[in-house]
Amino acid sequence: MVTNKAKILIVDDEVHILQLVRFNLEKEGYTVIEALDGQQACNIIKQEKPDLIILDLMLPKMDGFEVCRFIQKDSEIGDIPIIMLTARSEEIDKILGLEIGADDYVTKPFSPRELLARVKARLRRISHRDTTPGSNDETIKFQGLTIDPERFEVYLYDRKLDLTPKEFELLRYLAKNRGRVLTRDMLLEKIWGYEYIGDSRTVDVHIRHLRQKMEPTPESPKYIETVRGIGYKFKE
Repeated sequence: MVTNKAKILIVDDEVHILQLVRFNLEKEGYTVIEALDGQQACNIIKQEKPDLIILDLMLPKMDGFEVCRFIQKDSEIGDIPIIMLTARSEEIDKILGLEIGADDYVTKPFSPRELLARVKARLRRISHRDTTPGSNDETIKFQGLTIDPERFEVYLYDRKLDLTPKEFELLRYLAKNRGRVLTRDMLLEKIWGYEYIGDSRTVDVHIRHLRQKMEPTPESPKYIETVRGIGYKFKE
């Protein structure tokens, strides 16, 4: 058996889903914690600070959206990757989940193998970020925008921007590659950390949210330009 020290919280009110996911994660050597409702999940998150959360959206007491907001508001919790589980197919649920801090989503019924691949990819991404040499932590300054990787802070002139961890990573990567056209698949691989043809809406949602927070006129962006049919680039 592979031995992994990562601690993963599964939040779902369907016991058979908990058992299925736990079985597959523990088989890979992960430590697994369970919660049956959103309130219990928040208490566990505060106490245990898991390395990753697999979170159902439709939960009793507090739904998955409220749990995401709870994590975002508590600065002591830190950046915990969240993979949403949802039985719904409506696009609005997926988009809202991504906008309030989730990193990825899997729609029920799901393949345990696919979910496990997403988990491994997210944990690899954390490991890579934590071991990245200091040369990648240089402050970026461009037309009133200051990106400080060491403090995970972004300022637009004198105003601090309230970005989610994923928005920060995406903005920094675009700015580091200023003038270069980056496809959605490239951004999925670099920022979300898995190599497959993913749902480009994940990227589009985060770009739209970034523009709303940093662009003076989001409809006519000053910093992040859309390259029609291809992807995005940070303007030179």
